[in-house]
Formats: sequence, structure tokens, C-alpha cells
Amino acid sequence: EINMPQDNIKKAIQRGTGELPGMTYEEIVYEGYGPGGVAILIEATTDNKNRTTSEIRKIFNSHGGNLGENGCVSWMFSQKGYIMVDKTKFNEDEIMSIALELGAEDFKSDDEEYYEIITSPDDFERIKQELEKRNIQIYQAEITMLPKTYIKLTDKTAEQMLALMNELEEHDDVNHVYANFDISKEIMEKVGEKA
Repeated sequence: EINMPQDNIKKAIQRGTGELPGMTYEEIVYEGYGPGGVAILIEATTDNKNRTTSEIRKIFNSHGGNLGENGCVSWMFSQKGYIMVDKTKFNEDEIMSIALELGAEDFKSDDEEYYEIITSPDDFERIKQELEKRNIQIYQAEITMLPKTYIKLTDKTAEQMLALMNELEEHDDVNHVYANFDISKEIMEKVGEKA
């Protein structure tokens, strides 16, 4: 026989049926700096803000970064719509003219595999649907935070930054990690070989 106060049983039943609030989740944005002064913005959801903050701080510290105050890096990012289209399936001039005609803010063809279409958050869904109506297959589409400027990283700093990003992205409470670093393809391959 278990000896448990009647009050505890009643509260447990109420929590289970939704009459009493149980766990509450909170959305938090963390801001900080990684190796080389890279700005990092993290969106997380947690049921224990103190625990998550402590864990995120520890991850930053162990990879040569530091957790900052709210507002320390958010000004370095803009919320944008981001659409990627496969380069092998469409002509650059055609995609660019369609994207700009639909009201895209920017069009980039720097990536080897994909065209990048940048929109305002308000126009994102409309432009995405218009592209789909024209049978333009979209590889990826999301509202995201894009850096206003990028910091080029080399060897050791790039390695530290990628390790930091990897550990942050693997944290259970983290939903998104945004950062303003740029690593050349050669260095990415070199770092990948070491991993």
C-alpha cells in the first residue's frame, strides 16, 4: 500500500486532465559571439529557462565563444523569406526575371547548386505559391534570419565555429541557430576530413 496525501493525488489528476497547468514552455532567443567574433542568434523552446541558459552558456564557453545580452547581435540579422530553386532545372535569366517580377527583394546565383530568392516575410508565401503555380520546383523555402554581413573564417577558427554550431544545433531545446560566418569550400572540405 502506498501512503500518498489525497491532495497530491487530486492535483496529479487535475494536471493530467488539463484542469491545472503542468509544464509550460517558453520561447527564448539567445544571442552571443562565436570564435572570430561571429554573431550567433539562437531560437529555443524550454520548460526550464535557467537550465537551458546554463547549458547554452557552457556550450559557448567550451568552443571559444560567449553568451551575450539580449540585443547584442540581433541587429546584425534581418528576417527574410528564403527560397531555393535547383539550378539544373531552370535557366538563370528566366528564374531571376520571374522572381523579380513577383516582387522578390534579391536574387543570388552564387551557390553551385541552387538559385536563392530573398523576399520580405510578408511577400514570402505569395511569391512561393506563384513560383509553384508556374511549375518551378522549390528545393527549400522558409522564413529565416539572414545576416546583414558575413565574417570570413579560416582553418582553426572555422573548425571551432563548426564544432560550436554542431553542438548548439544538437541541443534538445534549440529550434534554430543563425550565424554570420562564411567558410570557403576548401576549408570546409579540410575541416570535414578531420571530423
